[in-house]
Amino acid sequence: MEPLILIVDDDVAVCTALRVVLRRAGYRAESVPLPGEALAAIGRWEPALVLLDMNFTVDTSGRQGIRLLKEMQATAPRLPVILMTGWATVQLAVEGMKLGARDFVAKPWDNKQLLQAIRTILTLSEPANLAAEKRGFAHIVGQDPALLEVLDMARQVAATNASVLITGESGTGKELVAEAIHAESQRAGQAFVKVNLGGIPASLFESEMFGHVKGAFTDAHSDRQGRFVLADGGTIFLDEIGDLPLSNQVKLLRVLQEQTFEVLGSSRQQRIDVRVISATNKQLDTLVRQGAFREDLLYRINLITLHLPPLRERPGDIPLLVDQFLQRLAQTYERPQLELTAAAREWLKRQPFPGNIRQLKNLVERTVLLAKTPLLDAADFTRHLPTSISAGDEDFSGNLPLEEMEVRAVKRALSLHNGNITAAAQQLGITRSALYRRLQKFGIDYAS
Repeated sequence: MEPLILIVDDDVAVCTALRVVLRRAGYRAESVPLPGEALAAIGRWEPALVLLDMNFTVDTSGRQGIRLLKEMQATAPRLPVILMTGWATVQLAVEGMKLGARDFVAKPWDNKQLLQAIRTILTLSEPANLAAEKRGFAHIVGQDPALLEVLDMARQVAATNASVLITGESGTGKELVAEAIHAESQRAGQAFVKVNLGGIPASLFESEMFGHVKGAFTDAHSDRQGRFVLADGGTIFLDEIGDLPLSNQVKLLRVLQEQTFEVLGSSRQQRIDVRVISATNKQLDTLVRQGAFREDLLYRINLITLHLPPLRERPGDIPLLVDQFLQRLAQTYERPQLELTAAAREWLKRQPFPGNIRQLKNLVERTVLLAKTPLLDAADFTRHLPTSISAGDEDFSGNLPLEEMEVRAVKRALSLHNGNITAAAQQLGITRSALYRRLQKFGIDYAS
């Protein structure tokens, strides 16, 4: 059963928005509007985490939230709490963290950052055996021989400290495999820290990765721990490592070689013990030849290379994945007895899915939301998503090179959504940054 998250907030709109975000991310979510109801709700639902608003009246000092946090800590001292407020202050955040809150989020929140904080906190709060059960290799769906060969190799190296490079297209499950390697390693009881290197501005790389001391730069008002410190003793997952600028590649290489670093603004060397798992959807050997990626860094991160096949190369796994998605969606949206017809299974198996598993999941969820009956036929997918890529379309007949099919899919999505990057990325089942990379790669003018 997926973790339940309790929202304590008197704003109905906030509670509704958070429930939608959390349920779409695979969590169960409940909410209560008043502080007096929170403790009873904790006893009734036994949540895995609490999102706690700090203000319940016109008073914006946050004292009500602090008082309730103290009561929660006395009643359930191991229950993780994330504080939320539209009147955030550094002093309030520090006080809340001292009292045991795990994080502090200002309103309006960023969905991606909030979900990342929740995932990290839940991961660190879980017993090692539960984490392994939930994210081990048994949790990965697929029976295709090519996939099973990759998973067998991953199992072999999981017990070692070998650096692993996971390659594959966007949406093929690279992060899931990285989590499984960590969950079945000797470091399973320690932190698994995910870093999206493509999302870190070059100027903030050192601060994000190695931390900084107060006064290291203009806005450094307090000390900050970097991602390597958070991962000490565990595993650090460096996603989208192919997007790391050359100037920062040498800084990363030094840490990986020497297992030491200096916090920004300090001259003291710190030693760490981390296992490194990296991932990319780019051809790093090509980037090395082009001078865009350091060859010595490539050798450092790819002692073992695992390549995940795209979904179109393992069509037999598509119905298995859909069945898993339907089980989760039946609970999330309270729609029991969701099921696919034989025709729907065959239709889905014929789709190219350039966005891979991420796109498939998006397609299934949107169809479930719009379908009128629990029995889903091929017509439900095509009726509610008339622009989805069909094997019968002339542009995607299978006679075109893969790259040309991808170009046409991107252009079609952009055209449908009038150049809206967010909407086009959602339809394709990829992230905004992944779509931007494709636009640059193919020279597509999305504003036209």
